[in-house]
Amino acid sequence: MIDQLVKGIRAKENIVLATHVRPDGDALGSLLGLATILEGLGKRVVRYLEEPAPGLYDFLPHLDLVETDLGRVLRFAEDCVDDIICITLDCGDFSRLGRSGPELKRIHPFWVIDHHQGNTGCGDLNWIEPQRSSTGEMVYDLAVGLGGDISKEAADCLYTAIVTDTGSFCYDSTTEHTFAVAGNLVACGAKPAVISQGLHDCSTFGRLQLMQQVLGTLKSFCKNQIGVIRVTQEMLESTGTTLEDCEGLINLPRSVKKVRVAAFLKEISGDSPGVSVSLRAKGDCDVAKVAAKFNGGGHRNAAGFKMSGTSLNQVHDTLLPVLEQALSA
Repeated sequence: MIDQLVKGIRAKENIVLATHVRPDGDALGSLLGLATILEGLGKRVVRYLEEPAPGLYDFLPHLDLVETDLGRVLRFAEDCVDDIICITLDCGDFSRLGRSGPELKRIHPFWVIDHHQGNTGCGDLNWIEPQRSSTGEMVYDLAVGLGGDISKEAADCLYTAIVTDTGSFCYDSTTEHTFAVAGNLVACGAKPAVISQGLHDCSTFGRLQLMQQVLGTLKSFCKNQIGVIRVTQEMLESTGTTLEDCEGLINLPRSVKKVRVAAFLKEISGDSPGVSVSLRAKGDCDVAKVAAKFNGGGHRNAAGFKMSGTSLNQVHDTLLPVLEQALSA
């Protein structure tokens, strides 16, 4: 598969890179890292996001080069005629590309590079390896195949991708190869201490106040094997925070010794109100299968889904029996 990707990339001069809405560290790190590597090979690259990146990742190199105007991307693609590829990264489902998905898919060839379990592939070429720790790890292997230079900036991005999607190398998907790639990225200039500081030492007082309120909602079920927290729009308003500030809070219930599954229910307002649910697991419970029951997806230990037009209580009451069943399977 890498050989096919390498051959295709070498044959084209223009590349559009895209990832899923509300991108996480793996999505952004993979996109920005691959873009830098491809530009080092002389390619013209457009880094596209449907919305501006979360502020948590402001430390990533070349974030300022991200394009959020779909019209400009499509005009770029039209000008390139057939000399172009569109590559989506870390997008486990086509719908996760958001409103831009159908327009991006008109760019041919349309490729998918991803590691999400359950991704059936919607591209002309699909490189999907669910056993991988992260899309960032896959991008590194692609870079090696291309013979591209991995600059310090690219190394910072790919290291961020890997460290975030492995839970700082704690998840089951972390392998010997994952550590080898991380080590090579450090050798290329990535600074683990600086990246860790960027990811973790970035709280505001508002976020700490939000954390306090969210922890106040903590409840346990199934003999303390399930830990559930929630956040409401009222909490966000009272602390001057946004849903971006909820990043990582699900690890609080997950850190409890007896907890095997943690769930974070987030109330969403705006054009499509509803509830977003993040799931994290330890051990043999596959939360990707749980999320799939609600048209979501993810990985064995980290998954999620969204339900529109419903309330936190309704989602909680629907989800809990499914989690209990998953634990007893």
